[in-house]
Amino acid sequence: MVPGARGLVAPPQAERLVKGIVLAGGAGSRLDPITRVASKQLQPVYDKPMVYYPLATLLDAGINDILLISTPQDLPRFESLLGDGRQWGMTIRYAEQPAPKGIAQAFLIGADFIAGDPVALILGDNIFYGAAGFDAVVASFRTGALVFGYPVRDPERYGVVELDDDGRVVSLVEKPEHPRSNLAVPGFYLYDGKVVELTEGLRPSARGELEITDLNKAYLDRGELRVKRLPRGLAWLDSGTHDSLLEAANFVATIEHRQGLKVACLEEIAYRKAFITEAELAALVRTMPNSSYRAYLETMVLGEGGLR
Repeated sequence: MVPGARGLVAPPQAERLVKGIVLAGGAGSRLDPITRVASKQLQPVYDKPMVYYPLATLLDAGINDILLISTPQDLPRFESLLGDGRQWGMTIRYAEQPAPKGIAQAFLIGADFIAGDPVALILGDNIFYGAAGFDAVVASFRTGALVFGYPVRDPERYGVVELDDDGRVVSLVEKPEHPRSNLAVPGFYLYDGKVVELTEGLRPSARGELEITDLNKAYLDRGELRVKRLPRGLAWLDSGTHDSLLEAANFVATIEHRQGLKVACLEEIAYRKAFITEAELAALVRTMPNSSYRAYLETMVLGEGGLR
């Protein structure tokens, strides 16, 4: 069992499938005072809790064996919201991060969950929208580490990766004062089974945290770090401040109103990816209160001419 974890025990797997970790901890101080009531990742992003969006990214990528890591006080709220995940064809387990000691700490907390398998880590406040091709990337991932590169106007705010003309990694720097590239590294990472061992070898940074950039550098030093540029037109939103939270909500609202299709609807994704059947989806919808969310599933997904 994962230290501090609760939930289902994963069934034995014939293949070493990629597992998923959602890191939804942290103090949420940048969003004070709203995070005094519930964690950042439980705040609404338009019509869904923030945590739905990273879960949707994992599910759409074909990952349905998931560990959610959060603070001891917030874990019961996540469990109340998500349960064990079986309603979406997932297995969701939970583990505590008593204090925020860096993103890479997630691999030490989840060492027993990972159990030598490849794993994807996504930050609980990262939102992706568009045709990223994550499913194909995950399906073909085997060894080393893979991160993504996303062009931004203000790279000094992020971990920045520099590539040579052949697409090989030249440097990786956390929040550089003078960035040598405009390629930021979003909060979605893929690692092989060595990730726990390499994380154990990291030393805390000056701020006392196990930095994800240091872990990526460890893979780079081994010649095992790859970067995939995210396609133009893909939206990546980091909803960790009041302004970015509002921007993310407005973005989702605009897309949904324009297209009539929901973003990060877990039930729809689970059905489309065949993690649940039409009968299971229909039974799930019948348990929902009358709302626009239920109406969407009834008309757009299950209704005649729905998204089959």
